[in-house]
Amino acid sequence: MNTIEKITNKSAVIGVVGLGYVGLPLVLGYTGKGYKVIGFDVDQTKIDSLNAGESYIDHIPSEPISASIKDGLFEVTADFSRIADVDAIIMCVPTPLDEHYEPDLSYVVNTVDSVVPNMRSGQIISLESTTYPGTTEEEIRPRVEAQGLVIGEDVFLVYSPEREDPGNPEFSSMNIPKVVGGSTPACAQHGEALYGAAVEKVVPVASTQVAEFTKLLENIYRSVNIGLVNELKIAADKMGIDIWEVIDAAATKPFGFKAFYPGPGLGGHCIPIDPFYLTWKAREYGVHTRFIELAGEINRGMPQYVVTRTSEALNSVKKPLNGSKVLIMGLAYKADVDDMRESPAFELFDLFKEQGAVVDYYDPHIPEITPTREHAAWMGKKSTDWDENTIRSYDVIVISTHHQAFNLAQLAEWGQLIIDTRNAMKGVDVSGDKVIKA
Repeated sequence: MNTIEKITNKSAVIGVVGLGYVGLPLVLGYTGKGYKVIGFDVDQTKIDSLNAGESYIDHIPSEPISASIKDGLFEVTADFSRIADVDAIIMCVPTPLDEHYEPDLSYVVNTVDSVVPNMRSGQIISLESTTYPGTTEEEIRPRVEAQGLVIGEDVFLVYSPEREDPGNPEFSSMNIPKVVGGSTPACAQHGEALYGAAVEKVVPVASTQVAEFTKLLENIYRSVNIGLVNELKIAADKMGIDIWEVIDAAATKPFGFKAFYPGPGLGGHCIPIDPFYLTWKAREYGVHTRFIELAGEINRGMPQYVVTRTSEALNSVKKPLNGSKVLIMGLAYKADVDDMRESPAFELFDLFKEQGAVVDYYDPHIPEITPTREHAAWMGKKSTDWDENTIRSYDVIVISTHHQAFNLAQLAEWGQLIIDTRNAMKGVDVSGDKVIKA
């Protein structure tokens, strides 16, 4: 029986490598369709949690994980020799930037090096990590072929970019169309069968390079438009104009305009990082992607702008930033999730501390800062208490993320000075001039 037949009759075993914000929803998508899934990770804490049927991600409930474990449809291991037991290998690992804003493919390369010695004929191998066009063919293909496996005959190499949006109540990994590109026509056919088994709609493209470029375009589109509106926010502030009101008014146009909103900087695993994968690769072809780099420069400067506005606001009430107590509301990079990857709040932490401020945070979704790649110094710091005496003790409060769990009415009453980077206080009854938009 070939691999596509096994997928069709649901006897195929799916392997998912990397069980984070991308991999875990994918697991549940396949187990929900009745497929057996083996999850692979190197973090023993995650492995123990999942095998106990417990979720470690705020917006993913434990119930479907526990049910999949009890039904024998899901198991988790760090033993990569078990790769031989699966029919498809889907890799969902990080692709960060290094200190020079150049691609760091170490997670991908290390994962592939752990996987390929255990591969066998008939398997599909798919990369979902966002990366530059050519990664699948240049980095993964030769490593697979070095095992004596022929791409398109023995094994089937695919690239299918993740489109996960943590906490989105409308879209999940199963109802977001899935772009799939294969190294050969046979690879593409196998990739379409693999993802078509769990995802509502598969969008086939001509090659892995097209699929890789598609993901970058999606995120560059957002990065550039957010950079534009962040720059306009600075100009509007200088003119005494509320940029949020401007955007709301422009959004009433039924064509030709899509609303993007300013903020304290970019966060998450995609938008602050992915555009630079293309700028790096484009240099190989003698192309200088000025538009992308300018947007990145503007967006990276927004935390400093927030700190400057905070300092000006404190000066207006005759307080220096140096020595002031600053509370950052919202550590997560977006609303209503516990995902703090690349959150601009960390940059705010660092900048305020450099200016001599005492910095705390409040985030009901993240009670304690867990290890991060770039901000180890803040590990172990805990979210402050939410009560009147505590909140009144801060000289200034910076809203970095607009969680629905925030009690903004109490903030309006208790806070001395509020820097609002998300327009969160719109419609909240606030006395005086204590709210300043930034």
